[in-house]
Amino acid sequence: MTSGHTDCHFCLQSLRGRKYALREENAYCVPCYDSLYANPCEECKQPIECNSKDLAYKGRHWHERCFRCAKCSRSLVEKPFAAKDEVLLCTECYSDEYSSKCFHCQKTIMPGSRKMEFKGSSWHESCFVCQYCRQPLGTKPLITKDNENYCVPCFEKQFAHHCYACKKVITSGGVTYHDQPWHKECFVCAGCKTQLSGQRFISKDEYPYCVDCFSKFYAKKCAACKKPITALGGAKYISFEERQWHGECFNCSECSLSLVGQEFLTRQDDILCHKCGSA
Repeated sequence: MTSGHTDCHFCLQSLRGRKYALREENAYCVPCYDSLYANPCEECKQPIECNSKDLAYKGRHWHERCFRCAKCSRSLVEKPFAAKDEVLLCTECYSDEYSSKCFHCQKTIMPGSRKMEFKGSSWHESCFVCQYCRQPLGTKPLITKDNENYCVPCFEKQFAHHCYACKKVITSGGVTYHDQPWHKECFVCAGCKTQLSGQRFISKDEYPYCVDCFSKFYAKKCAACKKPITALGGAKYISFEERQWHGECFNCSECSLSLVGQEFLTRQDDILCHKCGSA
């Protein structure tokens, strides 16, 4: 600027025919303005004179020629850049040094691009897809198998077990019976439909039965007490001429002596020890 003011506000020398700078409506000759107000350059430490462009970032200042990447020295003027520990870097150098690598493609996730994080790893949004249908997973529910990610429908289609009874997917828990998966709520007694998960049961013709139903439908009755004889828990029983007894019920009909492992005689429907049968 050429002077329209009379004198420099600081040194009081005439400004006629000279360049000057204004600050708060006061005119200064260039040397006075630079000595009083010029910002020091972060790079070269020299004042940024009023006839030079002053580039500022977070309270710090640079000459235009000094505003460069600290690693590759390329100019950052009118270009995107990033700061790390107060050091300015171009986006390429910043990415090489500090940016995350995509777990899938192992390429740098550039600053400003959307990054997905899952189980401590980072992904490009375009790489974070279902392994089967290749659709973006985004923030959708997903399931991981063998380090590959699947959307829930694809995982169920490919890997999930289906209940032997209702044919629907078993999403958690479940019961295995005869090498087939069942929902807990579907694993019921073939007779009374009571849930058997966690309960004692007996298998008959590939169907599970609760103890009561098995005893009701299939168990032989003790010839003495008339109660069902089941093998549950390894209980022993005695069989003779198409009749069965609980071990504790196989006693002499007269004296109640246990006949388990002993000789015995029969009289009609009674069983007798040798002494009572010979009397």
